[in-house]
Amino acid sequence: MTAVFLDLDGTLMDSKPGILSSLTHAFRATGHDALAETDLTWMIGPPFQDSFKKLGITAAEATLAAYRDHYTSHGMYDAEIYSGIEATLDTLLAEGHRLYLMTAKPIAYAARITAHFGLAPRMTREYGPGLDGSLNWKGDLLAHALSETGEDAGRSVMIGDRHHDIAAAKQVGMPSIAAAWGYGDASEWDGRSAVNQTPAEVPETVRYLLS
Repeated sequence: MTAVFLDLDGTLMDSKPGILSSLTHAFRATGHDALAETDLTWMIGPPFQDSFKKLGITAAEATLAAYRDHYTSHGMYDAEIYSGIEATLDTLLAEGHRLYLMTAKPIAYAARITAHFGLAPRMTREYGPGLDGSLNWKGDLLAHALSETGEDAGRSVMIGDRHHDIAAAKQVGMPSIAAAWGYGDASEWDGRSAVNQTPAEVPETVRYLLS
């Protein structure tokens, strides 16, 4: 048997509406009105702490707190599962793969989302950073999951839409599939093992990579 590690935002779910509305609220609440008027899609996926640094935000803790307040009360479930994802997950399960959630979203939120949308029962385990920022870098999180589960990186695959998904897999020696239906683009996928345009392509690619 083999393991498939799955990103959440931009891979399993289109979470853009809830995330962007919460970011916009947070920026306005902390006096960054100009940022609130820009396209913030690039922030979906990587840890917000890293993105705040890139933006030069000095009140990062206050901004993150404002985001989390709005997200948990308004934005968390303003999302939808991508078409074809549930069928793809069921095919992977039927073919004997173990599925693991591997998200940069704090696991305290991610676990509520996967339970709400009915994805949690398909997962063997779910992994995400702590609210305190522990294991924020996905490479460290993926290494932690491998150590905890005993899964073999060479007999596993990481599926995600952003640079940090591909880089994390490369860090631990795991093949990766870039999810082109998400928020990333080809400029972020250096080192990926394959690119899939739709979820329906994933089972065949997983079979090829792990054969």
